[in-house]
Amino acid sequence: MLLATLLATSLVGAIAVTPPDSTLPAAMDYLVYVASESADRVALVRFGPGGGRVEEEVPVGMNLTDPDGPHGLGVSPDGRHWYVSTAHGSPYGFLYKYDTRTNTNAGLVMLGHFPASLQLSPDGELAYVVNFNLHGDMVPSSVSVVATGEMVEVARIETCTMPHGSRLTTDGARHYSTCMMDDMLVEIDTRTFAVSRHFRLTRGAERGMTGAPSAAAVGGHGAHAMPAHGTAAPAAADVTCSPTWAVPSPDGERVWVACNKSSEIVEIATRDWSLVRRWAAGPGVYNLGVTHDGRRLIGTNKRGQSVSVYDAASGKELARIPTRRKVVHGVAVSPDDRYAFISVEGIGSEPGTVEVIDLQSLASVAQVDVGQQAGGIDFLRSEPVR
Repeated sequence: MLLATLLATSLVGAIAVTPPDSTLPAAMDYLVYVASESADRVALVRFGPGGGRVEEEVPVGMNLTDPDGPHGLGVSPDGRHWYVSTAHGSPYGFLYKYDTRTNTNAGLVMLGHFPASLQLSPDGELAYVVNFNLHGDMVPSSVSVVATGEMVEVARIETCTMPHGSRLTTDGARHYSTCMMDDMLVEIDTRTFAVSRHFRLTRGAERGMTGAPSAAAVGGHGAHAMPAHGTAAPAAADVTCSPTWAVPSPDGERVWVACNKSSEIVEIATRDWSLVRRWAAGPGVYNLGVTHDGRRLIGTNKRGQSVSVYDAASGKELARIPTRRKVVHGVAVSPDDRYAFISVEGIGSEPGTVEVIDLQSLASVAQVDVGQQAGGIDFLRSEPVR
């Protein structure tokens, strides 16, 4: 069986070592995992006073002839396991579980079409994975909920068309994802595994609503009759936001949404489910991260070859930092809020890259080459320098 390849021994790599920098912290190393979609591997990257390097590489997938496409990645809060979604199944993708001590496979479960972004619940018992459905019909898709102990899908919650992004509030009570083709933000109540609210993000028609979107509000792009509450899906030409990511503030009072098409960030108040503001962002803003103190918002600019850092309170862009390569993807913030680790896909035959942004100096301080099309990224731990 091809499943035997899941248990392949991890490969040790040391790609593009960044030279030491005397401005870096003197005592701690930081470790992150990053998935490379075109290379079918996950890299463990170490960064610290000695610079940045690939500590280890792990092959992911079971298909011997075509890419499995590791896309989303998440580390359990206790740091004992990491999880990666493979998007290119036939026709379904998988969620894999790995042991962080050995980087060996510890389980898998089949999910929907093109499983993509994911996050673990605060207790690590559940993984929330969006089924992006990139290659399927333009119909409403879903968020899969997986019990991580048994690696069993316990719920599949229909949301809207081409969902992307998967982020929970710090208390784990609410889950947020976006739908690119419906200009929509969706909130899931994690106690009931049901959509509790949704928000239309189309410029000039912004509106927050309770409950799940109606059939006429998703998947049809205006092809269905207008429902009673007036929330028909926008026609394709009327999709102004095309949201790709949503991240809640640490206190749960705000949700920020990346509008990839219009290069804007939309801020929504969760208490009364209302629009606070929208502001111009970098070209093709794609993924968002927020510091644990809630003071800084980080946006990756997929069409802009850069990373933007914003003051979360005012929305002011504090810096726009160029990256070495194009197609900037994901962001993971270190628990001490000192660094943002950015995955960059690269183009053509280029390798992917992990760029390290110092959130104090607002500058890139390291770049580490990894496998092609680097995407999903998450923080593992910090530790004293060895």
